[in-house]
Amino acid sequence: MIADAPTARRRRWHWRRLDTAAGGLALDLGLYAVSAIFAAITAVTSTLLPHRAWGTIAAFGYLVATLVVIAQLLLRRRSPTARLAGLPARWAVTGLTWAGTALLPLLWQSIERASGRTDRAQEEVLVVEQAGTRLLEHGTPYLGPDAIAALPPGEQLLGYTPYQPGMAMFGLPRALADTWWTDSRVWFAVGTALALALAVAALRRTPTSAATAAKGYRRDAAMGHRRDAATGHRRDAATGHRRDAALLRGVQAATVLPICALTLATGGDDLPVLALCLLALALAATDRPGRAGLAVGLAGALKLFAWPVALVLIVWGLTRRAGTRVAAGAIGLPVAALLPAMLVDHDALTENVLRFPLGHGLVTSPAQSPFPGYLIANAMPAGRLVAAALLVATGVAIAVRLARRPPRTAVATALICGYGLLAAIALMPSTRFGYLLYPLALLTWAPALRRPVDTPTAPAPDELSGRTTSA
Repeated sequence: MIADAPTARRRRWHWRRLDTAAGGLALDLGLYAVSAIFAAITAVTSTLLPHRAWGTIAAFGYLVATLVVIAQLLLRRRSPTARLAGLPARWAVTGLTWAGTALLPLLWQSIERASGRTDRAQEEVLVVEQAGTRLLEHGTPYLGPDAIAALPPGEQLLGYTPYQPGMAMFGLPRALADTWWTDSRVWFAVGTALALALAVAALRRTPTSAATAAKGYRRDAAMGHRRDAATGHRRDAATGHRRDAALLRGVQAATVLPICALTLATGGDDLPVLALCLLALALAATDRPGRAGLAVGLAGALKLFAWPVALVLIVWGLTRRAGTRVAAGAIGLPVAALLPAMLVDHDALTENVLRFPLGHGLVTSPAQSPFPGYLIANAMPAGRLVAAALLVATGVAIAVRLARRPPRTAVATALICGYGLLAAIALMPSTRFGYLLYPLALLTWAPALRRPVDTPTAPAPDELSGRTTSA
């Protein structure tokens, strides 16, 4: 037995105890209350005008959610089985909170931007929409190095499109019509909602222990034994409730968590990528490797952040003799998206997708959050090389871990992706706090991916006495 296994079990037990306190409402209250404080501080202190606009609306949304959860706690105290304090009600509060803290600010900023306000969108929105226009007019979303150099110095940064070609699809509506609903954030939200809905549906369709219990019942009946069906139903209901509760927590981490709600309302390009990665893991958990590969491949055709998830999923597929099926979508779709841009203008693709993210473009990336990699790159002699070496060493360590102990479950896959991306974000010379939404959501999503296992049933009284009954 591994020495630290009891410690890991204790940590999981403590987290589960916190997560399930007051039927999950205690942690809901903490999430919404802290988020309300964060949004209020953002509205007052942020130097980014789109962020301040988000905080002004989101603070009220989180405050309303906090008050609703307090009411649920009081109701639960009076009646522990009250439906308005149960899991379906918590799902409803989460959906309404996402609408009030992400979708409503998004729509408000989109409408004001369409009316002429120039301070109602982050630069990512403009970059994606310009990429969509170039894709429609020139067949590639990228400007070449000469075209970027010809731009005024203040506009050269916006001339770069540091995304995969598929991201330009979200900018196509704006290329066709200039109105609020063609804002790329609206379509980021649509893509995010669709991917998350498919992920939730996939996990909820996963058979619980009911099928296993039914098989066991038939087997015992054939052998002349009897089983308490009521116990099996109660166990099945408890398993389903735990899974739905874990799934709700994972959805909260991808929607109402302030780092996600703020990102969707003001920029938004990371959210469909994250949602597709979560969908891929959900499909992996339900034994659909081919579809999992397609989902993560779509994410990889949008942004490089999905590529590490794709690689780990391919390793997971190899443990199930399905590596080829996973790789077909995980690698094939990003390559298919890259080929047209490569054929139209190879230099433009290289300048935008490789040189600029690596810090060798005509201008440097504004992503400068003070994580260890950024501090090392800027405070030490040859710091950028040191940070790059640490990043490579981390990648090698993860590769060795995958080779020696490949993930055999979707849970292990999600945990490796989450911790791996967390380490990469911490060590990247140019990074942002907003990128933390990836590891936070992946790690919170992991418990929802656990598959039900057979739970031993208590032996019948006749079995305890050593006697059997006739059929």
